[in-house]
Amino acid sequence: MHAETTARLLIRCPDKPGIVAAVSNFFYNHGANITALDQYSTDPEGGTFFMRLEFQTPHLDLSRPLLERTFGEAVAARYAMEWRLSYAAEPKKMAILVSKYDHALLELLWRWQRGDLHADVAMVVSNHPDLRDAVEAFGVPYRLVPVTRDAKAEAEAQMLDLFQDTIDVIVLARYMQILTSDFVDRYPDRIINIHHSFLPSFVGAGPYRQAYDRGVKLIGATAHYVTADLDQGPIIEQDVIRVSHRHTVADLKALGQDIERTVLARAVTWHLEDRIIVHENKTVAFS
Repeated sequence: MHAETTARLLIRCPDKPGIVAAVSNFFYNHGANITALDQYSTDPEGGTFFMRLEFQTPHLDLSRPLLERTFGEAVAARYAMEWRLSYAAEPKKMAILVSKYDHALLELLWRWQRGDLHADVAMVVSNHPDLRDAVEAFGVPYRLVPVTRDAKAEAEAQMLDLFQDTIDVIVLARYMQILTSDFVDRYPDRIINIHHSFLPSFVGAGPYRQAYDRGVKLIGATAHYVTADLDQGPIIEQDVIRVSHRHTVADLKALGQDIERTVLARAVTWHLEDRIIVHENKTVAFS
């Protein structure tokens, strides 16, 4: 679909008959052409209902502000909806945080350069200088913000100053620092992390060593939203690969990095395309 004419609606509400008809009729009556519709209910009786709708906007008979206000009054209020309407022509402004590992970062920048990640990559922020040349080769600003144990709050304040309340989503592409709860709370469900193991197994440091010591037959990666609880946020996407006793820790790390790249890229793409609804500590991902 053409980004300049595509709008997206995300809905969460108590499930009851008539929601799909009410939403579809509303947009039909105002000149929208619905081009994609996904829905899910947690239970056919008394569950929670989720919907993602894509529609085309060239023939709308209302301005955007009036469309949103009218939908809120005519449909959303009637069904007690939590909802969000966004427009593909307004790409999300993204900041990427990284330390020294470059595989996940370069995968994102490569896909962005190809036009596969529809975002405005505002900057890459790192606590090390190592990746400056690689990032700037993509034409992306590189900001160095060193972090020490005694000055973590100052470093986070510096990052917030760089963001200037304009960043829509933050991606941790192997950023090897734990963010404070004060920082995380500013971006609820808007910080995406790639964890180099198949959560909930092997949380914390050294997951490939942990996996090797346990003799696992599968390794994987997990992309999740960041919360104040370390590695406990809502999971967006996961993948695995089969391994054996013949694989060393270095082998597991190399295989794992391949999975990390693709899992993080899928999760970020889904977020940018408004395909994810967070519910409690889970996600509904209309992929």
